[in-house]
Amino acid sequence: MSACVPARADSARTEHVHPPHSPPPGGPRRFRVAGADLSASIAVFLIALPLSLGIALATGAPLQAGLVAAAVGGIVAGWLGGCPLQVSGPAAGLTVVTADLIVRYGWRTTCAITVLAGLAQLGLGCLRVARSALAVSPAIVHGMLAGIGVTIAVAQLHIVLGGTPQSSVPDNLRALPAQLASPRPADLAVSVLTLSLLLLWPRVPGRAGRLLGKLPAALIAVAGATVVAALAGLRLPKVDLPSWSSHALATLPEGPVLGLVAAVLTTTLVCSVQSLLGAVAVDKLAAARPGLTGRVKRSDLDRELLGQGAANIVSGSLGGLPIAGVAVRSSANVAAGAVSRNSTMLHGVLVVIATLLMVPALELIPLAALASLVMAVGLKMVSLNHIRTVTRHREVLVYAVTTCGVVFFGVLEGVALGIAVAVGVALHRLTRTRITHDETEGVHHVHVRGQLTFLAVPRLSRVLHHVPQGADAVVELDGSFMDHAAYETLQDWQRTHTAQGGSVDITGRRPGTRISEPADLDGCRCRPWTPWRNHQCEPPRPAPTQSASPPGTDRQEAAGENADAATGPSGPNDSTGPDGLNGPNGPNGSAGSAGRHDAPGTSGKTGKTGGNGTTGKLDAPSRPNSPNGPSGRELARGISAFQRNTAPLVRGELARLAREGQQPSQLFLTCADSRVVTSMITSSGPGDLFVVRNVGNLVPLPGEESGDDSVAAAIEYAVDILKVRSITVCGHSGCGAMQALLSAEPGGAQTPLKRWLRHGLPSLERMPEDETSRPRLAGRRSADAAEQLCLANVVQQLEHLRAHDAVSRALGAGDLELHGMYFHVGEAQAYLLSEDAGDGVFELVLETDLTA
Repeated sequence: MSACVPARADSARTEHVHPPHSPPPGGPRRFRVAGADLSASIAVFLIALPLSLGIALATGAPLQAGLVAAAVGGIVAGWLGGCPLQVSGPAAGLTVVTADLIVRYGWRTTCAITVLAGLAQLGLGCLRVARSALAVSPAIVHGMLAGIGVTIAVAQLHIVLGGTPQSSVPDNLRALPAQLASPRPADLAVSVLTLSLLLLWPRVPGRAGRLLGKLPAALIAVAGATVVAALAGLRLPKVDLPSWSSHALATLPEGPVLGLVAAVLTTTLVCSVQSLLGAVAVDKLAAARPGLTGRVKRSDLDRELLGQGAANIVSGSLGGLPIAGVAVRSSANVAAGAVSRNSTMLHGVLVVIATLLMVPALELIPLAALASLVMAVGLKMVSLNHIRTVTRHREVLVYAVTTCGVVFFGVLEGVALGIAVAVGVALHRLTRTRITHDETEGVHHVHVRGQLTFLAVPRLSRVLHHVPQGADAVVELDGSFMDHAAYETLQDWQRTHTAQGGSVDITGRRPGTRISEPADLDGCRCRPWTPWRNHQCEPPRPAPTQSASPPGTDRQEAAGENADAATGPSGPNDSTGPDGLNGPNGPNGSAGSAGRHDAPGTSGKTGKTGGNGTTGKLDAPSRPNSPNGPSGRELARGISAFQRNTAPLVRGELARLAREGQQPSQLFLTCADSRVVTSMITSSGPGDLFVVRNVGNLVPLPGEESGDDSVAAAIEYAVDILKVRSITVCGHSGCGAMQALLSAEPGGAQTPLKRWLRHGLPSLERMPEDETSRPRLAGRRSADAAEQLCLANVVQQLEHLRAHDAVSRALGAGDLELHGMYFHVGEAQAYLLSEDAGDGVFELVLETDLTA
């Protein structure tokens, strides 16, 4: 038998019969469009149509080129791109680049450059370098966009006044006084009307405003100006769409090779960076929209780059403008309720239909109206939020240089200047190190602020030699980086100084900056997050057997966490909080070393007692419950880490609280479970929360405490004396008290735990209620009966709170609010009891961007 003949000749004819008792397979799946996608596509289309014409006008390209780019961006980039909800098309950020190319090389060569830029994007996408584009400093990106916005606004101002823009910003500025002296009244009136509608339409008050606000302001502004101009019979330049038969397509590029290469690189850079940053922004918008997170995947940036490249190839070949992701249309797409890429593609189809069927209506639009629209878009690109952000991060110089470079020299030149200044600022920060020395009560303090590199070693050595021999010294390192030369300098000086009878305590505000001998480290290589996971550099413990604990218990989960503590995704120098502290608000977090933990009691003098009372010998055998045993060792290690790293930072704040007394704003009542860290969950610090913890976060009804008035006393003290403004009852997943309530059997010995848990019986009685009326999590059902009881318990304890006299009086006076909260330990997600979504619905607390 020939090798080319299959072993079973009838295998190709074998029919696949569907299993019995199952319906026969249906036909091919039909293309279905969700109603939300259809409505979103219409909203985006109404925004894209006037903007595409306006951007084409601003670049000096044929107006049809803007419509071609909008259609191709919607269909091709929407189909192939990696960000389903991002809308691509002609972008204002490309206006300056495209206008310059048209002036230099002509329209048809510009189309060819667009094709080559698309090919370059395909290559970058295949190399999977999309993430690298995000390494560009945000100050450079925002400065580039601001410079482009200024250029657009200055150029379009001439058209608004009835004139013709020049080729550069300096020329436009020089010609502006003469243009202001002799404006054309008709163009100016239409422009003022367009800008007025654009600004006032979203601000229409009342119910009418909510209804009218569903129509995009850009469409209303252009349509209103067009209608007024037509009714008034104004004679002014209008949109001119020539026949598609005369539409200019791409040709072979003509011009100097170096100039063409620079043009392709500039177009590729601007298109790619704007599209990738837009994709990241769309991910944030989608994550903030309830119910959308699970339906829309996060952006695949490499695929997005491939999709943008393909769209630019098609657009350039068909005589369209360069394409990039557009923030205005993308945000409108998400806000309109889009759930898939179908909305983006449908908007492109609608643009095609409009260009074929609505040409007579489009030709009624005055050019002054489009110029006003684009000028407003350009001004919005100079974002005050961005300026505040770069100022807060001390990068305003990079922003200003990039903006001015783009305005006066061009996009590529401005970005290059911005990168050069950003590198210079980074080097300046790296080499700027302040080293001071002072003496307080016989202790010499050497404070190093900044990064310790070899450039700072001479100054460091000079200051260290000012410390007298045999004196007690403290070296405070306030920085996140120290190179090998600085490390050896500090280590050599420490050895010499301690050998001469002195003591040295080297502390670090940032993780990874403490200097110790290798013998003092016990081979520890803790990651910065391990203190939160109760990992104290102990030898690995054997995993519990099935007989020790049932599958799925918390003990096994904890063992799994400790087992992979050293293999997390972050590197040894990562920090997870401001100022390098591991956790929100350093006072409540553990500020352990990022690369290592120092043995408590380490001191410069051998044999001296360290800060925690130990002598540095921690590996000697000891009894389990002794101060030097495993438990005492963990306690001492944590205290030592606090004294060394966190105490210097919070000492001033704690001293103020000691003087002024506590003034907490909230009473936080939660479970005693060790996994619920209130300060970490709420990002709070000393003096913020008045915390009451007990088994099951229970609030006994008044008069039922049976001699235990601790909870009621805390409530009365917090409300009547401390005047807290809110009380939060926080339950959590995997609560042992709720599991004990579910599994409790009647009768038996009344232990203290059983007597306490009787306060949770009203919560248990809420369980048989109708499923629709039970407390629940928004977006999903409860995982099991224990989680359902946890939610019901929070609602029930809030009712118990209202029964307390102090709480009822404060609620009646409007001085107090009650909040319910559920914390899912395994997901590290918090849910708040909603007041708007119905009785007993816990809404997920979403992440917000606090830097904007």
